[in-house]
Amino acid sequence: MIKISSTNETNFQQIFSFFTEESWNLEQKNYPKNIAQFFKGKAKEIYINAEENSIQYLIGVGNSDLKPFEIQKIANQFSQSKKKNFLAVETKIEAEFINENLFSALIDGLFLGTYQYGMKKDHTFWQDGFSLNINKFSTEILNKISANTSALCNGQFACMEWLNKPANLKNADLISSFLKDLSSEKGFKYTVFNREECVEKGLGAYLSVNQGSAKDAAFTIIEYTPQNNTKNLKTIGLVGKCVLFDTGGISIKGGDNMHYMKSDMGGATAVIGTLIAAKEMDLAVNLIAILPITDNAVSRDAYLPSDVIKAYNGKTIEVLNTDAEGRMTLADGLSYLSKNYKTDVMIDLATLTGSSVRMFGDTCGALMGNNEALIQELISCGNETNQRLWNLPLWDIWKEDISSDVADFKNISLKPIGDCIIAGKFLEQFIEGHTNWAHLDIAGVAFGNVNYAKEKAATGYGVQLLLNFLKRNC
Repeated sequence: MIKISSTNETNFQQIFSFFTEESWNLEQKNYPKNIAQFFKGKAKEIYINAEENSIQYLIGVGNSDLKPFEIQKIANQFSQSKKKNFLAVETKIEAEFINENLFSALIDGLFLGTYQYGMKKDHTFWQDGFSLNINKFSTEILNKISANTSALCNGQFACMEWLNKPANLKNADLISSFLKDLSSEKGFKYTVFNREECVEKGLGAYLSVNQGSAKDAAFTIIEYTPQNNTKNLKTIGLVGKCVLFDTGGISIKGGDNMHYMKSDMGGATAVIGTLIAAKEMDLAVNLIAILPITDNAVSRDAYLPSDVIKAYNGKTIEVLNTDAEGRMTLADGLSYLSKNYKTDVMIDLATLTGSSVRMFGDTCGALMGNNEALIQELISCGNETNQRLWNLPLWDIWKEDISSDVADFKNISLKPIGDCIIAGKFLEQFIEGHTNWAHLDIAGVAFGNVNYAKEKAATGYGVQLLLNFLKRNC
């Protein structure tokens, strides 16, 4: 449990003092003159002032016109970089400039910065002896911040953990067992279709990818309904690409960096993390999550370029490249959700295309959709959380590039342009007339350079973005 209390102004062995450049200029008279030579209150600047009975960390946050995500990021980096030095003692937080929203973001950042692979909560902040103390807020506010930060950490850490796992530790059996246990613990409704059941239901696009796998199909549906305020709630449908490992199939990828293809379930992990956090925050919104779980393997049974596949909605797909497998699984996920559930909003998330990576790098996700109000709301949510999105057009001209001579659609265009948009246009053919749909291609932002690992690893992208969106729709 995260412990935050109103300070009783006793002596503290450990103090975290946050300064803007302006507030440091006002406060520095209280510190030894030599500190001013080394610390100016600039963003990410840290100075450690060690005395006989205490240690004080001076952390600069830069300009006083801070956004919450900016102080969250600074606190996160501080927590990661100094984690070996912290004491498991009652700790005072000093930040005269801070308001409730900024303080909440600061606490989020401090605790999110404790993540390390293996879900080890052995960071000082999680030990019994550690607690935070501040004299600016009521106990009620501090308890609310503590609960929300704990929920966010549990959700985002689960997201990062499952994305970081090596392929042999997250096959379909293992993640299905986790989701089943999670659903039992949290009170989610859990449904899963094996290969035989998927055949009976006609989930042909999903099965085309799964047929090459040594593991059974696991087309999974998880439903969250809040315990309280269950009347007149919005229902949000989420579909997360859950390709546990992507070899490319018969259209096999090059060997260089293929180990990073363990990250091809980034859409699903964002959804899983959101489900956990939403439940622990008891958000007043219904969630229906579809996770078409499989790997994309090379085997004697793997689907082939030139195959024609019948999807759940009856439309046929000519397979030109088996490495465009994510849109195949999402196609059935979207159409199954739309046909079997009534949702106010439908959002899919996927580490879908290299095209989005080449276009945006790690600066933002690519956003496409069919409702301008939804698009603008998601962009706003991204700007507030620094999990940014950029809107791309889904003009009908792109549909010409996926027309096929032998099926309703091809799964890729043969033109060397616009694959990110082509993929979105392909998915649009499977939303069954839903008028409030958005597609998020997060290939460049879900997995990349991070503070806590030497190699590329999970960023947690998507959880805070979706939570922001859900809170707005409560």
